[in-house]
Amino acid sequence: MNNHNTTPRQRFLALDSSTASLAVAAMENNELLKEINASGERNHSVHMHPVIAQVIEEAGLTVDEIDGIAVGVGPGSYTGVRMAVTAAKTLSWAKSIPVARVSSLHAIAWGGLSSGLKDHSTENELHWVIPLLDARRGQAYTALFSGGTGTAPQRLEPDAIRLMATWIDTLADRLNALQEEELPVSIWFTGDVTVHAEAAERLREVYSGPLNILPYELEGRWVGFLGAIRLLQGESDEMHALVPNYTQLSEAEANLLRKR
Repeated sequence: MNNHNTTPRQRFLALDSSTASLAVAAMENNELLKEINASGERNHSVHMHPVIAQVIEEAGLTVDEIDGIAVGVGPGSYTGVRMAVTAAKTLSWAKSIPVARVSSLHAIAWGGLSSGLKDHSTENELHWVIPLLDARRGQAYTALFSGGTGTAPQRLEPDAIRLMATWIDTLADRLNALQEEELPVSIWFTGDVTVHAEAAERLREVYSGPLNILPYELEGRWVGFLGAIRLLQGESDEMHALVPNYTQLSEAEANLLRKR
């Protein structure tokens, strides 16, 4: 018997509008069929539905063949994040298909790290990756992950909006607490890095390995790959309870910012 058809194909959309890039992808299981990443001004409300329709068509599908939706819930631009989440919930309700939330920062971390390591052998190597989305006034939406390129990076610190000055101190303390053999092979800051490059460079004071500052714009495939991990395991979120991740500064950081 041919066993190739025993597992039904799962086709789903991946959406993210939390950054300056409107990222949309069509997936079959954990394989990319088609993606469009519309970079530039945050005019996602105008382009969202035409881009979704174009991705579905160019993937050779119809909307009735979509089995689920993965959506990046931020953190990021309040207005931007809401667009993809609203579109995902609308499609989920209209087609009675599951919707699964993923972290936009997790997708940026995976995409940025994979871009940076594409010409390197990373088997059994662990690298730190710190995704950044600029939140102005010295702040960034950020987190900390560890990984290589073959699988999704593993989370070490939660998504949050942080003052970069104190976030670098936190990362430095974490590095100082590690034994030599526990240190990452390299460290990557990726995403909206330009405005925060000076702060990131401060890690060189405590870390002597390769420190990389890599600009990166989110690509829909990484939202899709993260969504595949959940959707293919039968995981999803309750549609009506799905909301963007409107992360806030900690009270201590907010007080520090007010004193500036």
